[in-house]
Amino acid sequence: MTERTGERLAVAVDAFLAHARHGRGLSEQTVRAYANDLEQLVAFATARGVDRLSDLGLELLRDWLWDADHRGLARSTIARRSSSVRAFTRWASESGWIASDPGVRLRAPKGASHLPRVVSSDQVRTMLDGLAARAATDDPGALRDLAVVELLYAAGIRVSELVGIDVRDLDRGRLTVRVLGKGGKERVVPFGVPARDALEAWLDRGRPALLASAQAGDGRAAGDGRAVGDGRAVGDGRAVGDGRAVGDGRAVGDGRAVGDGRAVGDAARNAAPAADALFIGDRGGRLGVRGAYRIVARLLQDLPGEGPSGPHTFRHTAATHLLDGGADLRAVQELLGHASLGTTQIYTHVSSARLREVYRTAHPRA
Repeated sequence: MTERTGERLAVAVDAFLAHARHGRGLSEQTVRAYANDLEQLVAFATARGVDRLSDLGLELLRDWLWDADHRGLARSTIARRSSSVRAFTRWASESGWIASDPGVRLRAPKGASHLPRVVSSDQVRTMLDGLAARAATDDPGALRDLAVVELLYAAGIRVSELVGIDVRDLDRGRLTVRVLGKGGKERVVPFGVPARDALEAWLDRGRPALLASAQAGDGRAAGDGRAVGDGRAVGDGRAVGDGRAVGDGRAVGDGRAVGDGRAVGDAARNAAPAADALFIGDRGGRLGVRGAYRIVARLLQDLPGEGPSGPHTFRHTAATHLLDGGADLRAVQELLGHASLGTTQIYTHVSSARLREVYRTAHPRA
C-alpha cells in the first residue's frame, strides 16, 4: 500500500477510529477511550506545530506522556494513553500510512494493581436469603432482583452480558445461558439450580406482571436506558436528535441505547425489542447497565469491605469462590470469557490474599 505520509494527523486518527469500530468490531466504550486519548494527542501535537502524521515521532509521544505525568494524571490514565497511541501507530504502520511505527518503543508506567472486591460465601448466602424472602411475596421487582443476582453470581457474567440476554438465550433444561461478550464473542455459560429456580419464578410470575403493568401505562419504556416510541431513549441512556446517547456517553446508530457501552453493531441482540429481553426495568424496557448497578449497589452498600459495589463484584466473587473450591484456572478462564489466562490469574492472587488473612487470624504462630 502506498504511504500516505502527507495526510493530516487528525484525518489518520479518524480513519483509525473507523477501523476500530467497523473493521475490528471493538466495543463503543473502547472506541470512545481511543478517541478521547487521541484527541488529546492531536491537540498536543498541533500546539507544537506537528500537523502531519509523518511528523509524529517518538520524542513527541514521550513529551505527551511526560506532560500528562507533570499535570498529575493517574498512572493508569497515562498507561491507557500509551496503549491507545501504540495501537494507533501500529495500525498506521501496518496499513501503509507511515513507513515505520514511532510508538513501538514507547513505554509508560503500569497502572496501580488493585485486587477486586470479593464477598464471602456467608455474606452471599445471607444476601440471597434476604432477596428470596422478598421474592416470596411475588413482588415483580423482587423476583427480578433475585434472578439478576443469582445469575450474576452463578454464571460470573459481565453486567453488559447480563442486560443483553434475551429469553431465547436461556436453556432452563440444560442450565445454560448464551451470552455475547467483548468483541462480539459468544459463549455458553452454565448456572446452578438455585439460579434456575429464581429465573423460572421471574419468567413465570415476575416478568409477565411487570410487562402488564408497563403496558397499562403509556407503553413507553423509560428510566432503564431503552428506547421510547419515537426511537429516543430516556432515563440513563437518552438520545438526542442525531441518535447519539447522552447522559452516560453511550452511543448507538439508530437512537436505541443498549445499556452496555457497545454499539448496536457490536451486540445486535441488545437492539432486540424489550419484549425479547430476559430482564426488564420497572417501566417495561430492557434493563440497562445502570438499572443493574442500582439493584446490586443497594445490596452491597451495607456489607463490610472496601471497593466497588457494582455487578462486577459478583463476577470477582464467583471466580474466587470457584478457585477456592478447587476449580481449574483454565476452566474459570472459559467461564469468564477471558481472552488471556493472565487476566484470570488475578483471582489466584485474591485467593492467596484470603489464605494469608486466614493464616494470620487462625495460626497460633502467625
